[in-house]
Amino acid sequence: MDYREFIRDYYKGRKEDKPFFSYRYIGNHVGMDSSYVIKVLQGNLHISRKKIPQFIKLLDLNETEAEYFETLVLFCKAKTEMERKLFFDKLFSISKVKAKSLEAYQYEFFSKWFYSAVWALIDCEPFDNDYRMLSEKCLPAITVWDAKRAVRLLEKLGLIKKDDDGKYHTTTLNLTTGGKWYSKAIEHYQHEMMRLADTSIERCSKSERDLSTVTLSVAEKDLPEIKEYVKQFRSSLIKMINSRRGEDRVFQLNVQLFPLSVAIRKKP
Repeated sequence: MDYREFIRDYYKGRKEDKPFFSYRYIGNHVGMDSSYVIKVLQGNLHISRKKIPQFIKLLDLNETEAEYFETLVLFCKAKTEMERKLFFDKLFSISKVKAKSLEAYQYEFFSKWFYSAVWALIDCEPFDNDYRMLSEKCLPAITVWDAKRAVRLLEKLGLIKKDDDGKYHTTTLNLTTGGKWYSKAIEHYQHEMMRLADTSIERCSKSERDLSTVTLSVAEKDLPEIKEYVKQFRSSLIKMINSRRGEDRVFQLNVQLFPLSVAIRKKP
């Protein structure tokens, strides 16, 4: 999903067979300074649109591969959600992938908070086609139409399926977007979940929620370690929940870490 990773892998492979295949070699063939090539392969910069044909020639791509590569560059450089969705859909169209994974529909799945809520509800209790009851179980309640939309999408994704008993059951315990997020829709999903956390102060009793905040003074070099602690906490919690079946309610956990100041450069 990142053309720069592909170029980097291509470079490593060619370098093993052809020692002369260097950053300067690439730069000479695409009309680009070698230092800029390095920054592109490191993921710090993008290639310009006018350089795409030169890279296609360097990579010796066929017609379909060339179209995919060009679309991938435009996808990575897109600045709006509409542009990213357009290029993302085109990538799957070009590759002819029969999309059955969450990745293929992540724009739609993360566009509404209640899609994941309905999926988790069905994990608690198999769904017997009573859409009104399903809609009323969500908090806040959703419409019957939204409940139907959610079930259709989840079935299309393969996250739920109807068994011989005529009820829908979940097919997997956990979902993840992976280590990299490509969709602005995911950011929208996070906005919605944080908004729900805000309104839960009025909607839910204190015994039903746990909203805590802490302000920290930290060294920037410690930030990766702090994020790793958060990641380990999430993983540990998921393992604990998965080991204890018999769920009867759906909760949302938001873990938020963000700066409240700019970096302060101390005088030596």
